[in-house]
Amino acid sequence: MTTWQGWHRFATTDPPAPPQSDDPSRSRDERLAYHSSFVTIRTPAISQLATQVRTLMILGRHQQTTARPSLIVTGPAAAGKTTALLHVGRACHLAHTRKNPTPPGSAHAAAPVAYVLVPPGATAKTLITEFARYLGIPVTTRMTQTQITDAVCHTYTAAGVQLVLIDEIHRLNPRTTTGAQTADLLKDLSERLPARFVYAGINVTDTPLFTGVRGAQLAGRATLVDCGPLPARHGTREPFREVITDIENALALHQHKPGTLPRHAAYLHQRTAGRIGSLTRLIRQAAITAICDGTERITKTALDAVRLDHLAETHHRPRTRNR
Repeated sequence: MTTWQGWHRFATTDPPAPPQSDDPSRSRDERLAYHSSFVTIRTPAISQLATQVRTLMILGRHQQTTARPSLIVTGPAAAGKTTALLHVGRACHLAHTRKNPTPPGSAHAAAPVAYVLVPPGATAKTLITEFARYLGIPVTTRMTQTQITDAVCHTYTAAGVQLVLIDEIHRLNPRTTTGAQTADLLKDLSERLPARFVYAGINVTDTPLFTGVRGAQLAGRATLVDCGPLPARHGTREPFREVITDIENALALHQHKPGTLPRHAAYLHQRTAGRIGSLTRLIRQAAITAICDGTERITKTALDAVRLDHLAETHHRPRTRNR
């Protein structure tokens, strides 16, 4: 999805749909493929980000003199940050194309959304090259960073890019020379492009991105969207149990009894530390196993048998006392 062709294919391909009672029966392979891709569960973080992006688009629409306000999606690993980013980006893409369809006979569709990954050890030049690669802007080894930046700003403006999604922002370290130059590049782009920027990264507030002069500039322009672990209880609501119910309702298993997974909410919260990424992976793996072994249902025993990602397993592992 870090090229326009890939992003356009992602945004315009219908996402997986949960089974409905009047749908024709799906084959075994179709159900395995469905649980492999699965639906996007609308978490509180996705709802908050969608609202913030809508406001951000309006807030910066007519601002001309300084960098437009931005958003930063932060949280621990496996908390669903990238999923939220992509979900909102797709919604913005589809909303724009519905309102502004490509004229008949036009060779080029508008590109309202750009999705860029910060490369490991990013320098200003390698990052701006990623921006160029997204829209297929030719770049040669002889081109300077300034030349590439000028080409990117011209092409992005001409293509109508309105929303720039930058993932893995925690890879930047403004305390280093190259990191400082890369942070300055992003500030420059936010001032030159008529687009709104949304950044996503792991625990961004704990990184050097928010310290020093450059960090203060970023923090002063960005609103934080916390994509942290879901709490077991929030006031009178139980957000984690609600998400589990939504996931269970989206399963395509023949013998699974509704209500089974919500009853194990406390166990699942302890097992995944409330991380939506770990939770969906755990349940999807259990569903795939249930289809393969013919049980067609998920039980606590089945969940116990699933090995999770190392982060979740490390958190869940019981502590032992030194004797």
